[in-house]
Amino acid sequence: MELLEKEFPMFEFRYRRDLLKKEINEALKKVDPQLGQTLFVENANIKPDGGIIEVKDDNGNWRVVLVSEAKHQGKDIENIRLGKLVGKNNNQDTMIAGNAIERSHKNISEIANFMLAETYFPYVLFLEGSNFLIHDVEVTRPDGRIITLKYNAGGLNRLDRLTAANFGLPINTNLCENKFVSSNNLNIMLQAASIYAQPNGEHWLDSDMIEIMLDIARTSLKMLSKDLFQQLKNYNNN
Repeated sequence: MELLEKEFPMFEFRYRRDLLKKEINEALKKVDPQLGQTLFVENANIKPDGGIIEVKDDNGNWRVVLVSEAKHQGKDIENIRLGKLVGKNNNQDTMIAGNAIERSHKNISEIANFMLAETYFPYVLFLEGSNFLIHDVEVTRPDGRIITLKYNAGGLNRLDRLTAANFGLPINTNLCENKFVSSNNLNIMLQAASIYAQPNGEHWLDSDMIEIMLDIARTSLKMLSKDLFQQLKNYNNN
């Protein structure tokens, strides 16, 4: 957010750690009164790992410019390098992938509900770990034995379970601007999460994540430009 404030001093930004379910319902009701009717827990909320950054528009409304999460799943690379065998009998090089990452779908769906009236979707998900490989990776054990982790192994890769959140669009791509498709004479708006995975399953560098997040946020501001025009005009005049 500090980098955004420096690059765009004409705008006011704020950071939020969570978003209440009732706020999401209120946003849905503005789209259609039939929506946003169900709420069982008054203080229910979502908490994306990286929080939410918003900008105040010309009408004094806060608009989302970035929602970010980073997830790690699969420690096979680390375990192999350490020479650690895994599994029930500690005799396997790799573990069958778990399903914890699928919890991300809830946050993505709720932010999509919150932003249903917008034409952009600034949700970025960073993935790291052996469950998100995009090509084969060779890892050497301390004894010199080389283990090949197959990116397309069904028991290892979980990327296909997450691309449900971006309609099977390419990963490692800025998908912030919503895509419109036509089917049966209907125009359908797609809110696709931007999913980024490290090629070798390694840890993300902060600098790399920041550059991607800034790219997503800049796209959001471009999409909101007509609602930020007056602030930009006033700044330029001063």
